[in-house]
Amino acid sequence: MRAGACGAGTTLRRVDGGERFWSNRLKWRLRGALQWPAFVLFTLLDAVVLTELPPALVEDPNPIVGILIATFGNLVLVGAAAPFLAKRLARRESVSLAGATAVPPETRREVMQDRVAATLLAAGLLATLVSGLANRPVIVSETEETEEVGRQLRSFVDHSGSEELIRNLETANTVRLSDGFFRACIARDDRRRYFCLLIDTEKEPTEVKRDPSAEPNSSFNR
Repeated sequence: MRAGACGAGTTLRRVDGGERFWSNRLKWRLRGALQWPAFVLFTLLDAVVLTELPPALVEDPNPIVGILIATFGNLVLVGAAAPFLAKRLARRESVSLAGATAVPPETRREVMQDRVAATLLAAGLLATLVSGLANRPVIVSETEETEEVGRQLRSFVDHSGSEELIRNLETANTVRLSDGFFRACIARDDRRRYFCLLIDTEKEPTEVKRDPSAEPNSSFNR
C-alpha cells in the first residue's frame, strides 16, 4: 500500500509540475502577443502621419506612399532590429535568472523579441511625428510663397488689359528656380508661345519682372 501511495504521489507531482510548466509557458506566450497587432496599428498611424505631416524626404505625400513607406520601415524594425536587440537582452536576462524560472529560454526570447518590436514600432511612430512637425514650417512657407506667386500673377494679368492673357489665365503654371524665386507662365492663344514673369518673393515688396523668353517652363527647366 505504501509503495502504491508513493507511486501515486509521484505521478500527481509529475502531472502537477507538467501543468504548471505549460501554464507558465502559455502565460509567457500570451505576454508576447503584441508584435503583429502593434505592427498593423503603428503602420496605419505612420501612414497617416506621413500623409498629413510628411518629413522632408517625402516629396509626394499620399496615403498609398505613406502605407508603402510605413510598411517597409516597420518590417525592418520587426524583422531585423528587434531580433538583434532581443537576442542581446535575452542573453543578459538568462544570466541574471540562472534557472530561477521553468520557462524555456526560447520562449523567453520570443517574448523579449515581441516586446522589443512593439517598443521599436512606437519609437518609430514618435520619430516620424517629430520629423513631420519639424518639416511643417517649411511646408507652410512653400505654400505661402506659391500663393503669393499666384496673387502677383493674377494681379499683373488683371492690370495688363490683355484679353489674351485674361482668357488664358487657366493655363498658368509655375516653376521654382531657387528659394523664393519663381517663373510663372501663361500660354498664348497659339499654345506655342508663353507670357512669363519672374517673381521674387524674398524681396519686400515682392519683385515682379517680365521674362523676355517665350519658352514654356518645361523647356526652360531642361
